Amino acid sequence: QVQLVESGGGLVQAGDSLRLSCAASVRTYSAWAMGWFRQAPGKEREFVAYITWSRGSTTYADSVKGRFTTSRDNAKNKLFLQMNSLKPEDTAVYYCSASSDIVPYSSRSYPREFEYWGRGTQVTVSS
Repeated sequence: QVQLVESGGGLVQAGDSLRLSCAASVRTYSAWAMGWFRQAPGKEREFVAYITWSRGSTTYADSVKGRFTTSRDNAKNKLFLQMNSLKPEDTAVYYCSASSDIVPYSSRSYPREFEYWGRGTQVTVSS
């Protein structure tokens, strides 16, 4: 069983930066892939970013491309999401997720492709 714990959320102003972290409780194997999703009140869970543990290959949602960067520290079993130039519309609970296999490009935006989830961390961006 994999446990994921997010941290680093908070209240910031538009234009500020935040760095989210996700710690995995057990070693994740090279075949695994990780995702970041977010959910705003009254909205469905939305894909943000994806990264593979082995190569660090990434995919981003168009809404965050150029502003957000995801990375991983394999030795520490940690995942990161660097968020720059934050906007009020980035306000949401951000979730870390894990898949025990590579997720095809066409499926990466679907939460159902990821088996394990953290409890989320709140990010609030004021205007």
